[in-house]
Amino acid sequence: MKALKNKISGLSPGQRAWLRFKSNRRGYVSLWIFSFLFVLSFFAEVLSNDKPLIVYYEGEYYFPIINSYPETTFGGDFETEADYTDGFVRNQLTKNGNWMIEPPNPYSYNAINFVSELPNPAPPSSENYFGTDDRGRDVLARIIYGFRISVWFAFALMIIGVVIGIAAGSVQGYFSGRTDLIMQRVIEVWSSMPELYLLIIFASIFQPSIWLLIILLSLFGWMGLSDYVRAEFLRGRNLDYVRAARAMGLTNFSIISRHLLPNSLTPVITFLPFRISGAILALTSLDFLGLGVPPTTPSLGELLAQGKENIEAWWLSLSAFVVLVGTLMLLIFIGEALREALDTRKI
Repeated sequence: MKALKNKISGLSPGQRAWLRFKSNRRGYVSLWIFSFLFVLSFFAEVLSNDKPLIVYYEGEYYFPIINSYPETTFGGDFETEADYTDGFVRNQLTKNGNWMIEPPNPYSYNAINFVSELPNPAPPSSENYFGTDDRGRDVLARIIYGFRISVWFAFALMIIGVVIGIAAGSVQGYFSGRTDLIMQRVIEVWSSMPELYLLIIFASIFQPSIWLLIILLSLFGWMGLSDYVRAEFLRGRNLDYVRAARAMGLTNFSIISRHLLPNSLTPVITFLPFRISGAILALTSLDFLGLGVPPTTPSLGELLAQGKENIEAWWLSLSAFVVLVGTLMLLIFIGEALREALDTRKI
């Protein structure tokens, strides 16, 4: 503890916060694990795909993962895109010195294992490491792609909610008075709207899509954060440095953006991991209820729903449960470490 005090002395507040964050080993390791999985999900097509990464055929290189090639390119008869799981095509690509490099998991999220001798949903095997779902699709592939969609959805929802929440809270807290009173009444009325019922209504009117979910959830996801920003602005609007800035003739926008906002971001930053975990859980819940993304889209919630319908297929529920709970635990550990790091009362 004494060594940490000596190390922190003389550093900037940001450097001190980073050292406090690193001292929390659970949160620091969770950040590295989540970052690794997040970056790894960018390469889902490389990790799991029913198309080869590279094909060497008759002296030329092909990249099916990037470009589409007709079957005639590889000696077939059809002008349609080659099916690389077909026995004829695979034989053409592996004989007479030809070769291909396949992904570690040779299935895409919508690829069906037609050659399996087991009924679907099939248990884990050497062909499908995590088994198949009730339609014969590879569970591991759907988890990889579903994790990426969930994280990207959560980040998009978090960014939109943070921007709107900061804008609304800063206006309320800085101008206060009648502006704050009117906006607070509007927020109270808007927050009383039945969010789930609205989702059901819009899901029946519009075709389900991930963008529709982002728009609908963004309409409600900013209100909790705006309260914290509003409180910080109400506390800081009458401090000496703000009064001095007004006396110097700075505009309201300059005072908000340069002086008040940087000193009011602590609750915003602290709650970011919790908002991401909440968005992932919201998407999973809506998909489980059938109100989320289209059925063909890989989703953790859809796997949980399949597990409920197929109780004997334990691998469906278990795989989705482990990924979901593991992701939420990592985010919660990061959030706890971030909260302690930004607590100036600590070392």
